[in-house]
Amino acid sequence: MWRVEKVQSLIQQELGKILLREGEFPVDVLVTITRVYVPSNLEVANVYISVLPEEKTSDVFQSLNHNIYNLQQFLNKKLRMRPVPKIQFFREKKIAEASRVEELLAEIKDQDSKKDESCDIE
Repeated sequence: MWRVEKVQSLIQQELGKILLREGEFPVDVLVTITRVYVPSNLEVANVYISVLPEEKTSDVFQSLNHNIYNLQQFLNKKLRMRPVPKIQFFREKKIAEASRVEELLAEIKDQDSKKDESCDIE
């Protein structure tokens, strides 16, 4: 089990460096590898990507998928293991969901404070 975790961490680190050097992303866009999942057979690496601002997500994924062969080749050269898991990119939904929950909680808090203010006036 520790080998899989080590591979996941290594892929996240090395692919992050590769994306910094080779990534062709729009200006003023933050692209983050949030996590990497590799099953025990080490065949594939599911790479979860977060993009800010979210409106640029489709542009970033279009670029990633267009350059996936080259990115895979860079990763293959960097990692000292065979076979290197085949990378696949996925949109990180957990962060978007957490962000939405925080927005809803802020709205509820704002509504509660407005109710408290109206009660104080009466």
